Order: sequence, then structure tokens, then C-alpha cells
Amino acid sequence: MLIKEEFLKERRQGMKIPAKVVMKIISVKGTCEAKHEVGQEFDLSGDFTVGMSGHPKAICTALFYAIYPNYRVLRFGGSLPWEKDPDTILVACPDPFNPVVIQLQRVKE
Repeated sequence: MLIKEEFLKERRQGMKIPAKVVMKIISVKGTCEAKHEVGQEFDLSGDFTVGMSGHPKAICTALFYAIYPNYRVLRFGGSLPWEKDPDTILVACPDPFNPVVIQLQRVKE
């Protein structure tokens, strides 16, 4: 079944403009293999890379996979009911021995 172009155009017009989302490292326990440090910030709506390259704008692959679903929630206007601030989500790195906790923040411009 083909979807009519008119339907798709109508759906696109109703979509929200993506919001800017900033990721901030707020806690590191142990030794992060990607060398993430408390206070580091990444503009996820801008220029960053994923991987263990050591580049200052590089986000660890495991951490990126952990944040990605929540990043999409904030980017497109959603929130999580258990978070106190609808513009903020806390996420932990999946490494149980060297956990990194990050804060995702939707920035209203």
C-alpha cells in the first residue's frame, strides 16, 4: 500500500522543530575508559563524534547508546514522568564498575 504524498506532507507540517539538547557529565566513579570528566559538556544538536578517539568532542559509544533514547525524547518535545524537571533527564553509563552519570538538558532558545 502506497502512502499518499498529501498525507506525508500533512504529517511533516505537524512535527515539532527539534530542540537543542546539551549533555553534561555530572559524576564519574572509578576510571572512565573514554576519559570523560565531571563538567564536560556536549551540544548534541551540534558538532560531536561517537567513539573512543580521544577527541575532545568524542562521546563513548556505550554512553551514547545509553543516552540516545532519552536524547530523542527531549529533542522532540517529550519528557519522562519520573523526572522533576520536564527539560532534564539523568542517565547512567552501562559500565557498572566505572559509572558515569550524565544530565541531558533541553535548552529553550
